[in-house]
Amino acid sequence: MARFIIRGGRKIGGVFQPLGNKNAVLPMLAACVLTDAPLVLENVPNILDVENMLLLLADLGVAVARRGHAVELCAKGLAKTALDRDLCAKVRGAILLAGPLPARRGGATLFAPGGDVIGRRRLDTHFEGLDQLGIGMAWKRDAFHLRRGTFRGAEILLDEASVTATENILMAATLAPGRTVITNAAGEPHVQDLGALLKKMGARITGLGTNRIEIEGVQQLGGAKHRVGPDYIEIGSFLAAAVATGGALTVTELPDATTLKVMQRAFGRLGVEWKIAGGKLVLPARQALRVRKDLGGAIPKMEDGIWPAIPSDLLSVALVLATQTRGEVLFFEKLFESRMYFVDRLLEMGATLVQCDPHRVVVSGPVKLRAQLITSPDIRAGMALIIAALCAKGTTIIEQAEMVDRGYERIEARLRALGADISREG
Repeated sequence: MARFIIRGGRKIGGVFQPLGNKNAVLPMLAACVLTDAPLVLENVPNILDVENMLLLLADLGVAVARRGHAVELCAKGLAKTALDRDLCAKVRGAILLAGPLPARRGGATLFAPGGDVIGRRRLDTHFEGLDQLGIGMAWKRDAFHLRRGTFRGAEILLDEASVTATENILMAATLAPGRTVITNAAGEPHVQDLGALLKKMGARITGLGTNRIEIEGVQQLGGAKHRVGPDYIEIGSFLAAAVATGGALTVTELPDATTLKVMQRAFGRLGVEWKIAGGKLVLPARQALRVRKDLGGAIPKMEDGIWPAIPSDLLSVALVLATQTRGEVLFFEKLFESRMYFVDRLLEMGATLVQCDPHRVVVSGPVKLRAQLITSPDIRAGMALIIAALCAKGTTIIEQAEMVDRGYERIEARLRALGADISREG
């Protein structure tokens, strides 16, 4: 196990170039099995989840070539449809083959996917939607066995606006004869980016970014070249690190205007301000952080939800930033049962907060955090604890650095380039 060693007290600032959206890359990699033609993806982050997804695809017989941040895939030589059990356990993205693999090859065998331990993550919505397209699932010997029957378009009402279920059904529907309508679909930026790639491959899709997506099935899809959009969660993480330590940051590649507004709404609750100039985001140094109270002086609530609500993945870093902000704010995490349990580590570091229940935490600030020996429980909590360590007094050691590696490329090197005193052991 690797660990981060962080000596706090230095300002994080400079010029930051974000990489491609992790949550967009994984379904795009899965989409390669929809065609025998080559698929080229650019701006792909070198992170552990991507590495494991590529190993999973290569094990199926997909030809994989990687050059820097570009990946070329070709599924023409796909040799099998049964996924490797051990690799499935390493990456949550394995479930994203449940739709495209049977749609293209007639069937698939998957095992329980891995991922962050942040509570139960339902798969029912995936299989219920795929079943309506004619892809049935049977649970046998600890595996999901999917088989394509009478494959056709359908009108599908999702019982939850699941991002990965929307992506799975969307990919399968591109090859399903007839018209498919997905209602209560997820509209997150990474769903939209996947749809943009599929359209380049020849898919006929309308309604991306709304809760009603329509797909007209085609007989076959072709190859494409696509640049993955910037990861707004990564951007938000580095902005939080700069603000918490009093530094100035310039972000050189930005997501679309709606995504920026969602981020501004979240950070603005804590008094963070920035400007957009020349296609760049400019964050001034030494911001006067103060919680913006609700009408009547009530404690405001920062809560996640379906897009365009504040993304769950941003709550962890925003919560740490709130420890450095004057005032009180209630964080309400509604999507995952265990995501907020990492606040125990912040209590050890001296944070003033009350965990009301598994989903709600009240944070009061500002406080001076102190160094501790702590463990990273998941990707986003790990990044949040790094930010806490950057503004804490003393030397913090964070165990299980590999958790952060799953979602952030070379995090210690990129933070060092912005002024952090951070190293890795192991």
